[in-house]
Amino acid sequence: MKHRNVLITGASGGIGYELAKRFAANQCNLILVARDRARLEEIRSELTAPEVDITIIEKDLTEPMSASEVYEETARRNIRVHVLVNNAGIGWYGPFRESPLRQQLRMIRLNATAVTELTYLYVNDMIEDRYGRILNIASISSFLPTPMMSVYAATKAYVSSFSEALNSELRNQGDISVTALCPGFTKTNFLEKANLQPMEALLGNIALDPAVVARDGYRALLGKKAIRISGGLNKFLYAMIRALPRSWMRTSAALVFKKP
Repeated sequence: MKHRNVLITGASGGIGYELAKRFAANQCNLILVARDRARLEEIRSELTAPEVDITIIEKDLTEPMSASEVYEETARRNIRVHVLVNNAGIGWYGPFRESPLRQQLRMIRLNATAVTELTYLYVNDMIEDRYGRILNIASISSFLPTPMMSVYAATKAYVSSFSEALNSELRNQGDISVTALCPGFTKTNFLEKANLQPMEALLGNIALDPAVVARDGYRALLGKKAIRISGGLNKFLYAMIRALPRSWMRTSAALVFKKP
């Protein structure tokens, strides 16, 4: 993995930042994408080393054409992306009919559409090079329709299904793999940004350390795993989802995520 060019979206904090540190420690060059340029500059100062080159791209991936602009910027700089990490994502907690439609559409745009666009743009270069790794950050919610977070769970179900299917599709195109990393709630600013403060007392106690999630994702990427569940509790939950009737799991999720 040394000296590979790694593009990470949502790199300004949380899982994306921890992945950036892990790749930099393994002497990979980084292309960091996020909206907060000042924070990206801080990370570049922190992680730059003699054998680590860091490029920052300030971009809001909820905006139309933003994914194409990221691709064009890397092409303009003659950067060949070997590893793509689609980490940027947002959530929203609340009844679907009461939640702002604009927020729901932004979520679809970032969590699903931008992932699809960036993958489409970079995977053709990977096929040409006969090498590539793609890590898509999904969620344990990928496998469980989640009342009060219906659109978020649906976007993550898309990401995990898309990743698994594409991993199989690209199997004979060279040394290329696509991995869906599925953590549960993680200790980032996600709870605040997703309007999940009412659930903070419950979820804060079980939230994962983003460094642990990043470690699991990095290992899954190296191992070319199609799916990786992060966290012991989430692995147990995943086993329950597979074993128990779907209607029972939906009812249980509704009880957990009910509006206070």
